[in-house]
Amino acid sequence: MEETISLKELFQTLKKRLWLIALITLIAAIISAVVSFFVMTPIYESKTQILVNQAKSDEQLYNNNQVQTNIQLINTYNQIITSPVILDDVRKDLSLDRSVEELKEAIQVSSAKDSQVVDVTVQDESPHMAAKIANTTAEVFQSKISKLMNVDNVTVLSKAEVGEDIAPVKPQPLLNIAIAIVVGLMLGVGVAFLLEYLDNTLKTEQDIEQILELPVIGVITNIKDVPKATVRQTQPMERTQRTRGETFGS
Repeated sequence: MEETISLKELFQTLKKRLWLIALITLIAAIISAVVSFFVMTPIYESKTQILVNQAKSDEQLYNNNQVQTNIQLINTYNQIITSPVILDDVRKDLSLDRSVEELKEAIQVSSAKDSQVVDVTVQDESPHMAAKIANTTAEVFQSKISKLMNVDNVTVLSKAEVGEDIAPVKPQPLLNIAIAIVVGLMLGVGVAFLLEYLDNTLKTEQDIEQILELPVIGVITNIKDVPKATVRQTQPMERTQRTRGETFGS
């Protein structure tokens, strides 16, 4: 016999376990807030921009084909910026106590579509160190790219600077808490339906009909227990009435 669950039963299950869903959601939000504010280390970001271009000579026309060629080389430049040839000098110049691979993970190189401008973004626990790494990387790239790629015109458009009211880019507590609330709701709903599925007790006459496949003839309602104090008070009265009856009978 196939079991079907109506939409009304679903809402009844959610209403029945509403306190559990709210508790799980609240716990998830509190854990996310504690981890975001007190456990996770703030990470700051700093960015510098580099323009990589071929110098225009008197005998060479600076046409559209040359621009397209330079744009296609941007991906190559992006790989060179994060290569050990550049980052090893950056590590030495700043006396960083980290490997080239660790430094590479902190640097992100990107460029807009059809653009010769390269963005070098650095993330670090210190905003000042992030700015130093970004600027040093641009300077080392500017000094070495002319020998590596025969590029004779590299310009640093903007240097990384540390502002007065700089804020960390991560963690983002509000976003983390919002995600935790959504996850908590989903987990709470899942636990509520799981508990309802594992609950094999009989609650209504419909449950008996489904299991026994027999109609229910009658239902006995709940009878409240009589308080003991009331029983004690009624016993002397019953004895008095019985004594009177025996007297009249005699």
